[in-house]
Amino acid sequence: MSDDIPVIDLAAALAEEASEELLATVRRAAETIGIIQVVNHGVPAEVIAGFNDGFGRVLDLPREQKEQLASPTGHPYRGWRQWPDDFGRLELERFSIAQYDDTDATEAAGLSPEHATLYAHANVWPPQEPGLRAATHRYHDAFVDVARRVVGLSARVLGVPSKTLPLGDDVYTTVVVNHYPKWPHEDASEEEKLLLLEHADSSAITVLHQEGDYAGLQGQRPDGTWTPVPIRPDALQVSTGTLLTNWTEGRLRPGRHRVVAGGSVTRRSSAVFVHPSLDTVVAPLPAFADPDGSDFEPVSVWERASGNVEEYLQVFGRPEQLAAWRENRPYVAEVTV
Repeated sequence: MSDDIPVIDLAAALAEEASEELLATVRRAAETIGIIQVVNHGVPAEVIAGFNDGFGRVLDLPREQKEQLASPTGHPYRGWRQWPDDFGRLELERFSIAQYDDTDATEAAGLSPEHATLYAHANVWPPQEPGLRAATHRYHDAFVDVARRVVGLSARVLGVPSKTLPLGDDVYTTVVVNHYPKWPHEDASEEEKLLLLEHADSSAITVLHQEGDYAGLQGQRPDGTWTPVPIRPDALQVSTGTLLTNWTEGRLRPGRHRVVAGGSVTRRSSAVFVHPSLDTVVAPLPAFADPDGSDFEPVSVWERASGNVEEYLQVFGRPEQLAAWRENRPYVAEVTV
C-alpha cells in the first residue's frame, strides 16, 4: 500500500462511530494528494465483473471489428477510438459512453432542449455484446452512489455538514474505459513511456476501477514526485476533481495523476466522472470562502461541457481528426508500429 494513497474502509469511515484516526487519514489524503482507495464500498463484485468482462471482450476484438465501433460522426467521446504517439506507436485504446444514448433519451429524462444538444451524437453499443448496455448502467449507478458517499465523507472530514458540498441528485456524468496495450519499446525514454499525460480531472469526483499486472496509475505528491496507485481487485480509486477543489477554495487538492507503461503486460481502467448538474455554476462555497477574495473563478458546468469537444480537438487532436469531426464522419487513427 502507498503511504500517500491510503486504503479506506468506506463503510467504517461513514459510520457514526468512525475513529478519529481513520477520519484524519482521509482528511490528510484529501488535502495533500486528492486520491484514496476505498474497500467495503458496497459495489457488488458481479457488477464490476459484468462491465469489465464485457468491455474486455470488445477490446480484444480484431481491429477491423473495433473500427466499426467508432463514432459515425467523429465524436471523440463516443464509442471506440485509439491514439498513437508521434511515432505511430499505440498508446491507448478508449471506449467512451455518454450519460444518455441520444436526444430521445434526454427528453424522457427531462433535460432542457439546450442541454439535450449535448447528446445529439449517439452512443455506440457493440452488437457483439447485447447485454453490455444494461451492465454499463448498473456499473454507472453503483459508482455514482460511491461518489455521493465519498463527497459526504469529504464534507465530514472538513468539519462541515454532509450536505455542504452540493453534488445534488441531477448529476452530469461520463463513462470511460481505458485499455493500455503492451509496450515493447525498450529503448523509449521515461517521458516516452507516459501513456496518459499528467492532469487532474475536470469533474467534481472520479471513481475508477483498475485491473492488470502492473500499477501504471500514479498520483502526484505535493512536492511534485509520483507514487503508484496499487492494483487491488477489491478496491475503487476515488480522485478529487477540480470542481470539488473550487467549491472548497482549494482545501481539497485535485488528484493529479498520470499513467506509465509497464513493458510486456497490459492494464485496463474504467472510470465514471461525476459532475453536479449541467446548470450548476461552481464557485467557492460560503463555508470555505476567503473573506479577502478568492483565487478561483466561477465555472459553468454547461459551458465547459458544451465546449469540451471543440476545445479538446483544437489542443490535442490531429488535423485529420479535427477535419473528420467538422465534416461529421468517422475517424480512426493510423497505427504504424
